[in-house]
Amino acid sequence: MRALLTLADLTDRLNEACGRVLPWTVLAAVLLAVGNALARKFDAGSNALLEAQWYLVSAAFLLGAGRVLKLDEHVRIDLLTARLSPRGRIKADIAAVALTVLPVCLLMLWLSWPWFLSSWLSNEVSASAGGLPLWPARILVPAGFALLTLQALALIVRRVAALADDAEAEA
Repeated sequence: MRALLTLADLTDRLNEACGRVLPWTVLAAVLLAVGNALARKFDAGSNALLEAQWYLVSAAFLLGAGRVLKLDEHVRIDLLTARLSPRGRIKADIAAVALTVLPVCLLMLWLSWPWFLSSWLSNEVSASAGGLPLWPARILVPAGFALLTLQALALIVRRVAALADDAEAEA
């Protein structure tokens, strides 16, 4: 269990590192939006700037999901678990993550990796005039779901450890 908790700690640190960088992507997206809006007033706007904005917003959303799970800021249905004991809530967390988050993450990884790979190998470029290559945006999907998968596994490891500690304390 100690090795799994060490891996959970590494996952936490990885998602925290992403969490420190991602607010800057939002700021960059806002600055690009303002710059592009001003440039369009002078007929100098760019499709590449518009696409860079959504790349940055996509990065913030997709790469930040694991940190949201780590901080326990995700959507929960406490109405269903409010009457459970603390031990029951831990079991409910494990079941919810194992039965909902992990299957969706694994499905998205399975579907998005070939989508990214095809784009990267073909050097696919946006259909918009002056558009950007698409693979940088497409790698965000499997990367984001990989981070979320790791964090979901870390959450399960921590909850199982908490159950084991609780069982030892009762014995």
